[in-house]
Amino acid sequence: MSAGTFATPVSGPGFVGWKSNSSNLWPNTYSIEWKKKTVSNGSRIHCMKTWNPINNRKFETLSYLPPLSDDSIAKEIDYMIKKGWIPCLEFDEFGCIHRANSQMPGYYDGRYWTLWKLPMFGCNDSSEVLNEIHECKRTYPNAYIRCLAFDNKRHMQSMAFIIHKPNTTTST
Repeated sequence: MSAGTFATPVSGPGFVGWKSNSSNLWPNTYSIEWKKKTVSNGSRIHCMKTWNPINNRKFETLSYLPPLSDDSIAKEIDYMIKKGWIPCLEFDEFGCIHRANSQMPGYYDGRYWTLWKLPMFGCNDSSEVLNEIHECKRTYPNAYIRCLAFDNKRHMQSMAFIIHKPNTTTST
């Protein structure tokens, strides 16, 4: 293929941003009913605002949802147990990767959260995990708490979600 193949201009209506340079997007061959059924990318389109990341940290799966109830958490943990995964709890004061001890390139504190006890090997009931969650919340009320699921067959973390976000956070 020659370089000219890729430099060939394409004929058709030109677009600038969301507005068309063409005065008539619809040929007269289409009926009015057809125009009503189709979507136009015309000048009345307003760009949709996305999530605001400023002072609004988001985490793993389910973090965009409102805080989960105990019943919702129990359903997620039951799913983990049904899949044969091992539930585990972790907590952290910051909840994100940060630099507190060193400014060296590649060094970050907070890569790993602190483990709450050991992973719950042999756990077969979500109420056991919920009891540990409540105990962790009582012990560390100003910490982020998340639940992980480890797959011991594939030797990997299969799932993670935030259970508790503190009202007062430590500044990073």
